[in-house]
Amino acid sequence: MAGMLTRALVAALLLLLAGCGDNRQEQVAAQINKYSQLSESRIASLGEQLQQGSIRNAMLLEHYAGLLESQKPALAPLVKQLALDAGTDGALYGSLKRRLEEAKDPANFIDEETRLQELENLYQAADPALYNDLLSDPVNVLADMSDGQLARVNAISRESESLANGADDLGPGSQLVGNPAYGQWQTNSNGTSFWAWYGMYSMFSNLFNRPVYYDNWSRGRNYSYYHDVGRYRYSSPRDVLQQDRVFQQEKKRFDSQGKRFDSPYAKTRSGASGLSRQSSQAPSSRPSAEKPKFRSNYGKDSSFRDSRSRTTRSVRRGK
Repeated sequence: MAGMLTRALVAALLLLLAGCGDNRQEQVAAQINKYSQLSESRIASLGEQLQQGSIRNAMLLEHYAGLLESQKPALAPLVKQLALDAGTDGALYGSLKRRLEEAKDPANFIDEETRLQELENLYQAADPALYNDLLSDPVNVLADMSDGQLARVNAISRESESLANGADDLGPGSQLVGNPAYGQWQTNSNGTSFWAWYGMYSMFSNLFNRPVYYDNWSRGRNYSYYHDVGRYRYSSPRDVLQQDRVFQQEKKRFDSQGKRFDSPYAKTRSGASGLSRQSSQAPSSRPSAEKPKFRSNYGKDSSFRDSRSRTTRSVRRGK
């Protein structure tokens, strides 16, 4: 009798848990549908605002580009490429649209909870105030390229920034190193990771004092909006997975030499100034206990990888 009662209770508990699971799945599905529509609408609205010149830093980026083209005509191709971020043809806006398309396919994610998280991140990322802050990175790159003739925005001076962080001055464009919209980390035959720019951005290689290796950049990087404030929102699941792989690879290499190697995000760099309330309140990073959970084939999409790798110019000089 007691055994029958126990079995009945177990069966009832399993039914209850199954019901709870079904309810949660329905809730997540409803949220996915909601944020798919909200994100698509907000990204489209952001595009319209960029086209209309309603985003302050986008207008400033375009203005700086025009001035710098006259000041340094040799850099005009690179300046024009950066100026595309003032509209909808740039790398940053294009990244949002690509991520939205990828989020429509459940096969790209290990579970629906992770897919929902990506859609929520996209909704935040397309907030005009947050996107305006994101554009401070390319704006400040042009400011640094002007040799002090153009003022930085939403960030302290280059000299004060390096002093506050004890960081290396990698040269103009260092804010964009590590941002997957502009390049990618590659590994040479010695097992060392280095930064390779996409397409026209490879002209930055001529402005840097030396090749940018991951270990040096990780220890001595300076402030950028993407890395220190916006990475949680402006990185796709593929990007997060790749960044983690590069770090683990470098850490393993250092461990084999008996040396310590910390994540480039172990501490937030100083340098932000006058950011929006939205940037100050939104989470700047994924909770430390949370690991990226995405399908391996998500990071191995050959059509995506090939389309960007064809425009990548690698710096392979000796360290």
